[in-house]
Amino acid sequence: MTDGGVLHVRGRVLAGPDDVRDELWVVGGRVTYDRPATAGLDVTTVDGWALPGLVDAHCHVGLDAHGPVPAETAEKQALTDRDAGTLLLRDAGSPSDTRWIDDREDLPRIIRAGRHIARTRRYIRNYAHEIEPEDLVAYVAQEARRGDGWVKLVGDWIDRGTGDLGACWPRDAVEAAIAEAHRLGARVTAHCFAEESLRDLVEAGIDCIEHATGLTDELIPLFAERGVAIVPTLVNIATFPDLAAGGEGKFPRWSAHMRRLYERRYDTVRSAYDAGIPVFVGTDAGGSLAHGLVAAEVAELVRAGIPSREAVSATAWGARAWLGRPGLEEGASADLVVYGADPRADVGVLASPRRVVLRGRVVG
Repeated sequence: MTDGGVLHVRGRVLAGPDDVRDELWVVGGRVTYDRPATAGLDVTTVDGWALPGLVDAHCHVGLDAHGPVPAETAEKQALTDRDAGTLLLRDAGSPSDTRWIDDREDLPRIIRAGRHIARTRRYIRNYAHEIEPEDLVAYVAQEARRGDGWVKLVGDWIDRGTGDLGACWPRDAVEAAIAEAHRLGARVTAHCFAEESLRDLVEAGIDCIEHATGLTDELIPLFAERGVAIVPTLVNIATFPDLAAGGEGKFPRWSAHMRRLYERRYDTVRSAYDAGIPVFVGTDAGGSLAHGLVAAEVAELVRAGIPSREAVSATAWGARAWLGRPGLEEGASADLVVYGADPRADVGVLASPRRVVLRGRVVG
């Protein structure tokens, strides 16, 4: 397809979970369902099942296991996500300045949360602003202004004094910080593995919890009542046994805790879904995990007991609506992925995109 051409997608266009159309057209980089006049224009036709570009709602472009990475590495990360059909990333914390990606027509769109904000010596080295509670409001305000409508806190981490996971912030600090983020028009999410920090964060008004392995039967109704979303990152939780084995000698309580969280992970996610808690797809790519894992995460949600249609929505229509980004509406930017079969019937289809279209151009 050339810049002056028209793209014709035919077969089944999943404009919404229950909105199935026979075709769409891409003209000037935009979606239309009205057949355009094509005389004298190059027309490229793609057949298959079309979805809005997939969403990874917990991704880290510009980051690896040791901290910030060079631009060429960040580019490879973004391209890997794009080629997997992931065209919208919520970058849930990165120390790298990736604004240059916004100028690249061939790279996915990114919604940034600024840099992680953690308690001193209570997170991965070189990742976060490491501060004390009295500075939390100021740093939240700073990252709210730097980000794209999100701020990322580290809600819990290993406490070397107790040898186990522990909450990082006192209640009054998170209440003030979340209120300041909301005043500035930003939503707040937090990394949370354990149980201890969740009630304070939710009652303080947080918008989302990452991982959420510490959800309990007591806490689930509170999340549902407040409408707090979770991004379980099950492909990341799969690493807990190896992490626990590595920490066994020094922190046996922490290791045992991580194993318990891992063992109940599917029950936790299914109970959250059954209670009406919004669940979205995120991979935690960019730390120790590779990029391009969205299809694997959707499969994990299904394995946890979420119906296939809802698991697809969690990376497609539902995720885009939650993040305030369009799908395949009339006039929207043509960011879409075409598959050989219906992913609602078999989510394994998501692992093999037939075509990837970004900003109206076929890029894969």
